[in-house]
Amino acid sequence: MASLLWGGDAGAAESERLNRHFSNLIHPPKNLRGIKNTTVPNVDGSVNNTEEDDEEDVVDLAANSLLNKLIRQSLVESSHRVEVLQKDPSSPLYSVKTFEELRLKEELLKGIYAMGFNRPSKIQEMALPMMLAHPPQNLIAQSQSGTGKTAAFVLAMLSRVNALELFPQCLCLAPTYELALQTGRVVERMGRFCVDVQVMYAIRGNRNWCFKRKLIDLTKIRVFVLDEADVMIDTQGFSDQSIRIQRALPSGCQMLLFSATFEDSVWQFAERIIPDPNVIKLRKEELTLNNIRQYYVLCGNRKDKYQALCNIYGGITIGQAIIFCQTRRNAKWLTVEMMQDGHQVSLLSGELTVDQRAAIIQRFRDGKEKVLITTNVCARGIDVKQVTIVVNFDLPVNQAEEPDYETYLHRIGRTGRFGKKGLAFNMIEVDKLPLLMKIQDHFNSNIKQLDPEDMDEIEKIEY
Repeated sequence: MASLLWGGDAGAAESERLNRHFSNLIHPPKNLRGIKNTTVPNVDGSVNNTEEDDEEDVVDLAANSLLNKLIRQSLVESSHRVEVLQKDPSSPLYSVKTFEELRLKEELLKGIYAMGFNRPSKIQEMALPMMLAHPPQNLIAQSQSGTGKTAAFVLAMLSRVNALELFPQCLCLAPTYELALQTGRVVERMGRFCVDVQVMYAIRGNRNWCFKRKLIDLTKIRVFVLDEADVMIDTQGFSDQSIRIQRALPSGCQMLLFSATFEDSVWQFAERIIPDPNVIKLRKEELTLNNIRQYYVLCGNRKDKYQALCNIYGGITIGQAIIFCQTRRNAKWLTVEMMQDGHQVSLLSGELTVDQRAAIIQRFRDGKEKVLITTNVCARGIDVKQVTIVVNFDLPVNQAEEPDYETYLHRIGRTGRFGKKGLAFNMIEVDKLPLLMKIQDHFNSNIKQLDPEDMDEIEKIEY
């Protein structure tokens, strides 16, 4: 048995289904392909205004991570500079440009190429020689979804497995069941030519699978992977459980920790759980507003905002646009209004499952809809090259009703990507104008007032 992937709560029905199989853990089901879906809300003219719709969507770190995994089907070349800190600074630093240089088992090399990987990504170039070294080396690595880190640690796990020994040898912890399932799929695809290597799944509902039931002998684990550490420590109980597992592992076990962010809390956790590590860090992304022209329109109410939006939309040649609303109610209302006026629109909000969100984003990327209306669930990490305009239908504010500067930056940062110029429009009620001026001062940028009735002025706007 190659590895066990442990996720968070999977929902009652899914938990019950897996619990039925858990007694047969040594011979797990082969087909664990599906992710549970929920009902998609209707936006065909009828809007269900519930109390929940008035609430703002809270960004779920785990859901956002899974979403990025689903929508990034191919490797994304990170533009960040990679910094490497070695536990032994005198040791030569190796990097590779081809997978052949890693001297992998033939069946693994075959599996990598079958997955469509032609050469290592920037992160893999530096990380793989460390992860595959003999004797094994521990690693703490910062890497975003889509840069190849899952494939990298899966390759490390499969490289360490002895198929003749019939017990779990690699353990990967993930904060949710869905994220564990995604990793398991990579193991299955990359290891498709490895004989007698299987994946087992366990979920949080099956408690004590290590310590009480002792279905897994932690003293025999050779590779321990802690994925999405920033999400893990944000989830109650996961940090303590991870540390308890780590303490039960043998001294020679290779330990690999990955995180998209390296805030102080993540660093403290990583240093506590991974002894004597090599470290790979990414230089922090510097989002800039320099290539984004910003405007604002003063409006009395949301109908005025919509009329202004229609004027802008009619006067400017638009590739694709993302419109941000603060609440689900406004997002649904705007979606209905635009659809009734014949626009190609899709709606993305927090009540959708991650699978449904991924499908909507893929349709938007494919150009099937020209406008994506969303709440803050889409503010970060989702890049669509064709997006030329971002609209803040509502300004982002925090609970104290003060400007949410970081969200504003990430919202309008959805345009002006990949070195291109972009446009950002803010629909502002008069009483919210002081908030916008605070944003302007904070970023030391110019946000120009626009008269939505002056079509000549609108038509003069250029990218």
